Amino acid sequence: MRRFLLQSFLYSLIFLWFVSCKTYKLADVKSLPNSEKTVENLYFSSNEDYVYKCQMDIYNNHVSGILIIKKISQTTHRVVMTSDFGNKLIDFEIADQDFKLNYVLPDLDKKIVINFLKNDFQRLLKREYPVTESFEDDNSKIYLSKIDNQSYYLFYNKDNSLLKKVVYTKNNKEKIDFTFDAKKHIFADSIDLQHKDFNINIKLFQITDTE
Repeated sequence: MRRFLLQSFLYSLIFLWFVSCKTYKLADVKSLPNSEKTVENLYFSSNEDYVYKCQMDIYNNHVSGILIIKKISQTTHRVVMTSDFGNKLIDFEIADQDFKLNYVLPDLDKKIVINFLKNDFQRLLKREYPVTESFEDDNSKIYLSKIDNQSYYLFYNKDNSLLKKVVYTKNNKEKIDFTFDAKKHIFADSIDLQHKDFNINIKLFQITDTE
């Protein structure tokens, strides 16, 4: 299974050179005055451990385990993933601009794999977003945050103000959708991370709650 996982990562990056993404555009929205200078993703802001059942589907290969995310400073989280049997697969510390690898299983110790996890978790755990433009549709307030050639569209539910989706784009091409199901601002009950330019999906399901 580990060999299949690594092969899937390799194949996915090769396919990136051949698969183009559609230009991302908001539909059926109206512009709003910018009332917010910044918006936040608070789902990983608590000092308690966030423990999830993790499922990865990578080109028809299914991998599962336990994922633990812990805030260790105002800017840094520690991420540990184990197999279903409790064997550690990877352990790293991550912030917007920093990454420290504490441990990785030898079979996974490949630059492609590490960069994949680093980039996805930096975006998942990103907290603050400067607001460039604001919009709304029938169900959501939407904030666009532009950083260099990257853009983030953050969708907040109008009824409860909870963040329900983040769309990451690069060069106006949709790259990753993060979808959240939550009952409170500091903890997402489930998270669905879907790549748009190659066939990788990560799903996280709550195991322990946090106050």
